[in-house]
Amino acid sequence: MNDEQEVDEQNLRIVRPDGPPDIAEVKAWMGPEAYNCFSHITKTIERRYPGIFITEWLYGGKKHGWSLRYKKGKSFCTLIPEKDRLKIQLVFGAAERLKVEDIHGGLSSSVRNQYDTAKTYHDGKWLFLIVDSDEILDDIETLLTVKRKPKNLK
Repeated sequence: MNDEQEVDEQNLRIVRPDGPPDIAEVKAWMGPEAYNCFSHITKTIERRYPGIFITEWLYGGKKHGWSLRYKKGKSFCTLIPEKDRLKIQLVFGAAERLKVEDIHGGLSSSVRNQYDTAKTYHDGKWLFLIVDSDEILDDIETLLTVKRKPKNLK
């Protein structure tokens, strides 16, 4: 990462337009704790959903910066590296929202509240979570299984 790293107005996102960040840049930008969460999620997806998803770095302009999307046909999840933290975006369609209702009570109160207050658009309910604890990581793994049943539950 260069010393003149461009950031959005809130100084959260990597927004330079000249190409996606490499892993060293992401790690430096996010810091060790957030990067450990990033690494945990990426390894979990690779282990539980081997060979299913493609990853692509998306550039959302100076307002949204770079994010890493997992998809197969439609989006599975999007990891958003921010300064000293990680955010994840999960979008739940109508059928998926019904499945979330089945597991809703097993989610942490924080994630339940964020899910309940997330905005629903024409293409689904958009949930953004700041990943900052093992409890949130556990809830994310549970929510990912709602979006797609894992091949491997290791």
